[in-house]
Amino acid sequence: MYGVEIDSISGRIAGQLYQKATIAIQAFEKTNMPDNFFDVVIGNVPFDDKIKPNDSRYNKYKFVLHDYFFAKALDKVRPGGVVVFISSKGTMDKENSNVRRYLAQRAELIGAIRLPDNTFKNNAGTEVTSDIIFLKKRDKITDIDENWIKTDISEDGIKMNKYFIDNQNMIMGKMTRESSQFGGERAVCKMIDGSDLDYMLSNAISNLESEIEEYDFDELIESEEKFIQAEPNVKNYSYAVIDGKVYYRENSIMREKDLPETTINRIKGMVKLRDCTKKIIELQVKNSDDIEIKQEQNKLNSLYDDFVKRYGRINSRGNNQAFSDDSSYYLLCSLEITDSKGNFKRKADMFYKKTIKAKKVVTKVDTANEALIVSLSEKARVDIEYMETLTDKTENELINELEGQIFMIPDVSNEEKRYVTADEYLSGNVREKLKVAKEFAKENPQFEINVKELEKVIPEDIKASEISVRLGATWVPIKYIEQFMYELLDTKNEDKEKIKVYYSECTGGWNITGKSEDKGVKATTTYGVKKASAYKIIETTLNLNDIRIYKKINERTAKEKIVLDKQQTAIAQAKQDEIRMKFEEWIFKDKERRDELVKIYNERFNSIRNRQYDGSHLKFYGMNPEIKLRKHQIDAIARILYNGNTLLAHEVRSGKNIWNGSKCDGKQKTRIV
Repeated sequence: MYGVEIDSISGRIAGQLYQKATIAIQAFEKTNMPDNFFDVVIGNVPFDDKIKPNDSRYNKYKFVLHDYFFAKALDKVRPGGVVVFISSKGTMDKENSNVRRYLAQRAELIGAIRLPDNTFKNNAGTEVTSDIIFLKKRDKITDIDENWIKTDISEDGIKMNKYFIDNQNMIMGKMTRESSQFGGERAVCKMIDGSDLDYMLSNAISNLESEIEEYDFDELIESEEKFIQAEPNVKNYSYAVIDGKVYYRENSIMREKDLPETTINRIKGMVKLRDCTKKIIELQVKNSDDIEIKQEQNKLNSLYDDFVKRYGRINSRGNNQAFSDDSSYYLLCSLEITDSKGNFKRKADMFYKKTIKAKKVVTKVDTANEALIVSLSEKARVDIEYMETLTDKTENELINELEGQIFMIPDVSNEEKRYVTADEYLSGNVREKLKVAKEFAKENPQFEINVKELEKVIPEDIKASEISVRLGATWVPIKYIEQFMYELLDTKNEDKEKIKVYYSECTGGWNITGKSEDKGVKATTTYGVKKASAYKIIETTLNLNDIRIYKKINERTAKEKIVLDKQQTAIAQAKQDEIRMKFEEWIFKDKERRDELVKIYNERFNSIRNRQYDGSHLKFYGMNPEIKLRKHQIDAIARILYNGNTLLAHEVRSGKNIWNGSKCDGKQKTRIV
């Protein structure tokens, strides 16, 4: 059993009560327990919609405290594992469903039980409506639209989660409205007089249906394989020495390795080297005393020299075969500097120097600009609340000082003020952003700066002379296609009612109705052929196909066969080319039509401004300080952090790359990182 408690007194008491359990006395965000390890996580999560824990893994989601607990706990349980948390009803009932959608993608809702607001009154002295939420982790992230993600209005006119609307028996009381201490009304769950909470809870729990899949230990026993339950301090897919025996961890099980004695001794030696190396890294990251680091480096030198005398270099074939399954093997390989042929040159700098830059926690800065840099570096986003703590400046002061550097996103829902950097806001579809900003600026002068700066970055309009329009371009309004067709073929007014052009957004196909209605010379002869009127040819052209004419022939068997009529096809395609040319000549002749088309084209195809990523503010703690990244490398890292999904690719030439285990074949290839 493992526990986490931030309060030192409560943590020590828990350690005495459960002496066989491992109790971590620290904040949950600072724990370093393995993912996909635990079967069940149970807790009463702290509720605070103001505190946003600083955890680089989850910062981008902007979780408040209780939401963060759910997200991290799900990562810690194995697939099929269960998370059971008591939380405020805000988790299930809040209008913004983003967190519930995040959870639903990763876990199945086994069920939820709503408790009366006086449940914890005697113990905690608080009256709050709480829910017991049961989640079962999925095998993989699945985008699924489940009812419990949404809220709705109940028959009593109370807005709450659809799960409770559909499962009234899981509410341990009656939902009602009462006056809030902050004004207005709030929905609460009240105990029904005379009801027995214990009995109701027992019934509700009996309605929960789920199974926890266990490892098939019987199968392991039958195979006569020796194993023990994995320890969380042993990294997954790693070797460990316990009671003089070598084990290999795979998920929740550590199997004893039955190997030759020499191989076992190699592994034991490399486990010592691995642990010592990691200890040196840890000391450097923590910025420990130089004497302590030097002592550990001396130990590493001694362990390494002794190991090499017995079993050879770490990169040797024998050691590779023995330890390559360990997740940290390549960390050990980096302790040896080798030449291009793999021959040993010298020990790595870690044996003698500090090779890792310790993380410096910034708690105070003087200016808003410095606060912005720290926020981007630590949280990869503009976090106004965090910046306030760094500067002791108010939100308004920060906004005023950073005018033009950060922008508030116009949000119709008004759920939350969200600020982004100028490089993010002044990129993408800037024309669309300008439209939105202008609408918001009418009601709120704060968005006038948005309008002003967006107008500066609108791409210069592409002129008609630079635009090539082909017949079939889907951005051209249908009215102009019809106008061209009617003018070219002198379509009679009475025929225009029957001959219409249609475009399907679903199929991407064009259709002209009434193609055989017009019997005029231009439709049948000038721009058409016997088996395909001009309207048919135009329809085919709109669908970006070449016109083809077919004919029937009789074979000796008296059976008809359909074949391509090459002569008529050639004539029809020549007329198709002429129609295309006529359209290109016609489309920009009229000034009003030209101005409208140019406007449409620029709005659709000339509205994107590429974002320029700047990573100059980033700090790479834990990296060797002697390694200097180039600007394009730092900017690429910034792009990864801010964009979320990024492909880094560059060309490599023959002899410069290993491709799928073999040298390049002389052709240029792309390396994907």
